[in-house]
Amino acid sequence: MQERRRKFYGWGYEGEEVSPGEIAEFEQQWSRLLGVTKFEAMPFPTEAAIALRAPRVSLPVSLTSFCTTDKYDRLYHTYGASSVDLARAIRGEFRNPPDVIAYPRTEQQIVDIFRWCEDQSLAVVPYGGGTSVVGGVNPPEHDRYRGSVSVDMKYFDRVLEIDEVSQAARIQAGVLGPHLEQQLKPSGLTLRFFLQAWEFSSLGGWIATRAAGHFATVYTQIDDHIESLRVVTPAGNIESRRFPSSGAGPNPDRLFLGSEGALGIITEAWVRLHRRPKFRKTTSVRFVDFFKAVEATRIISQSGLYPSNARLVEREEAAYTGSSDGTYDILVLGFESADHPVDAWMSRALEICADHGGAWDEVSLSAPGGATDSSAASWRQKFLRGPYVREYAIARGVMRETMETSITWERFAPMYRYVKEATRRAIREVTGRDGSVTCRFTHIYPDGPAPYFTWFAFGDKNRIPEQYMAIKALGEQAMVDAGGTVTHHHALGRDHRPWYDKERPELFCTVLKAAKQKLDPKSILNPGVLFDPS
Repeated sequence: MQERRRKFYGWGYEGEEVSPGEIAEFEQQWSRLLGVTKFEAMPFPTEAAIALRAPRVSLPVSLTSFCTTDKYDRLYHTYGASSVDLARAIRGEFRNPPDVIAYPRTEQQIVDIFRWCEDQSLAVVPYGGGTSVVGGVNPPEHDRYRGSVSVDMKYFDRVLEIDEVSQAARIQAGVLGPHLEQQLKPSGLTLRFFLQAWEFSSLGGWIATRAAGHFATVYTQIDDHIESLRVVTPAGNIESRRFPSSGAGPNPDRLFLGSEGALGIITEAWVRLHRRPKFRKTTSVRFVDFFKAVEATRIISQSGLYPSNARLVEREEAAYTGSSDGTYDILVLGFESADHPVDAWMSRALEICADHGGAWDEVSLSAPGGATDSSAASWRQKFLRGPYVREYAIARGVMRETMETSITWERFAPMYRYVKEATRRAIREVTGRDGSVTCRFTHIYPDGPAPYFTWFAFGDKNRIPEQYMAIKALGEQAMVDAGGTVTHHHALGRDHRPWYDKERPELFCTVLKAAKQKLDPKSILNPGVLFDPS
C-alpha cells in the first residue's frame, strides 16, 4: 500500500481538506474578532509550480539506499509548522530547502551520515514529525556549510520492550504519538502524553524539545517520563543507565533533554508509563471574575489534589471555541485514576471554586462512560482542530500566533496585563488595525502557572511573514520583560534564540559550548538552535 503523503504547505495529509461549511464558520468568527467583512483566499501551492533549487551536493553511492534528493521530500522538509513557515510555504517560497533527505533505519546509518557531513561541511538537521513552531527543523542559512541534510527518523518507530511490572517501555525515538499508543495498547499501559501536535509529532522530538503534554499537574513535561536515553553523536554513542531515580552526580539525560538535536540524535528512550484510567470526572467551572478564577486555580495547584486537567480559559477564547457565551471565563477541570474513584478529589476542587465565585452544571459530574461536559468538549474539539485550519486562515490574511511562558503566581497579574496591552499595541502598530489577545493556562504548578497567550490579527497577505515576526517579537519581549521565561514547552528553535541568549547564565553557555565541542567537534548538528556555530 502506498504511504500517505503529508502536505508540504500545511497540516495533515494530502487530500484532507477543511470543509467549506467549517471554513464559513471560522470566517464568521474571524470577522467578529477582527472586524473584517470579506476574506479573499490565496491559492495553495502545487508541487509542480515550485521551482526548487538543485541539490548543492552529490550523494555518494554508499548512502543512496536510504537517502534521497526527491523534490517532494525536499519541499516537505524545508519548513516546520510555525505560522511563518506556513505563510512562506503557501506563497511558494522555498528558497532554502535541504539538499538531501536521509531516512536511516539503523544507528550505523546515522553514523555514516555524520561522517559524510563532517567530510563535506554539511549541516545535519534531525527531523521527527516536523511540528516545530519555532524554526527548529528549518535548514540553517550559514556560509560555513556547503549544504544541509535533513535526517528523518520515521523508521525508528517501534516499541522494543515493555516492562509491565515497572510500568515502563523502551521505545524508538521516531515513533509518532498514535503509533506509539497503538503498540502499547495490548499491555493496558499508556504514555498518556497528548499534546496538540500528538498526531504528527515524535517521541524523540518531545524529548529534544522538552515538550509538555496531557497532564496539567505532576507529569507535565516529557522530562517527568524519562528513565534513560540512547543518543548517537558524531563522537560516539551515549546510553544512560535505567533507574527510577539516582543521586549519582549530574544526570546525563538532562544534557540531551531540550538539546534540540544540537548535541546528538536520540534513537531510543526508556519512558515511564501509566495504567489506562478507569475513573474520570470532568467539568467546566464558570467564573465572572477572571482573577478570582486565577486565585481558585492557584489554591487547587497548592492543595495536593493534582488534577489531570486544570485549564483556565479566558472568556474571549472560550467564546471563540464555543465553550462560553463570552460573559464568563471557564476552568476545565478533570481528575482520572486507574485505581479508584475520583469523586472526593473533584468535590474538594469544586468547593475551592465555589469559594471564589465559581459555578458549574451538575450534569458535568458524569460517571465513567457518562455524558461529557459540553463546554469542556467544545474547547477540546476546537483545540484539536486548530492546526488543521491554520493554512486556511493564513491564506486569507488572518494571523494567529501563540506565546507561552511560565511565571510565579505573585507576578502573574501584572505580567498578564502588560503582555496583553503590549501585544495589542504591537498589532495596531504593525497592521494598522485592532486585533485580539487572549490568555489561558495550559499547566499549573504550586509556585506558578504556564500562561499561553493567543493573538489574532488581520494582515497584508503580501507581508504576512514579516508582520508575524514583528508582532511576535514585541509580544515575546513584553513577556520576558514582565518576568516570564521565553518558552514553557514550545522550545527554542531559531525563533526564540534571542531571548534564550539573555535568559541563560553566560557561564552556563560556555559550559554547554564545551559539551558541544566534545560531542560534535565539526559543529554539524542543527546549527543555530542553542547558539551560533563556532
